[in-house]
Amino acid sequence: MARDQPPMRAWVRMPSERRLDLLDPTPFDWEDSDLALGLARTYRWGGHTAWTLPLSVAQHSLTVMHLRAAACKAAGTELAPLAALRELLHDAEEGLLGFDCISPLKPFLGDAFKALTVRLEAAVFLRYGLPQWTPKEYAAHKLADRQAAASEAVHVAGWSAKEVLHTLKITVPPLHEDPLQAVYGGTAWEPWPPALAGERFLTELHRLTALSDDGAR
Repeated sequence: MARDQPPMRAWVRMPSERRLDLLDPTPFDWEDSDLALGLARTYRWGGHTAWTLPLSVAQHSLTVMHLRAAACKAAGTELAPLAALRELLHDAEEGLLGFDCISPLKPFLGDAFKALTVRLEAAVFLRYGLPQWTPKEYAAHKLADRQAAASEAVHVAGWSAKEVLHTLKITVPPLHEDPLQAVYGGTAWEPWPPALAGERFLTELHRLTALSDDGAR
């Protein structure tokens, strides 16, 4: 008689000493500092850049959040703290997984990988009290996300604007000005060291979490 197989597990031990089961995540399996560090050490564009350092998902997440805030300001509104927090955390599952899959590869990873990322995203949304996207909100988010991607492709990864449009099929034109430079200074579009990216992400995460908690009272 075949022995019962033990349940599948995919444990990740966090720097905080918490343990995350990637196959069965809960909102209590990581500290904010774990998430910030994971995103700061997870790289976009397969880690390939025209700079000395790769571009972290933490830095990208801050870019998208600031682009959404700027778009709201231009429309005469303000991005609410909880909505800004959702923008900041839109790729949070990648920091828990430690992997940002480049878009052309995703279809080859199959439904099991998609289900894994959906479960991680659900745990993130539950932990931070994030509302689900409405179609209008998600469209605005994707516009900012694609704008960030187009800009990173040109200024970070070294693609030309023509290649971004015709090869990468990103129809949103790249920006010239880096939205993070006005906030943090430094050289436009230069990838930050992981420690700095993690610190800046964590500071913003704590700020927005506090503001969102105050607004909920």
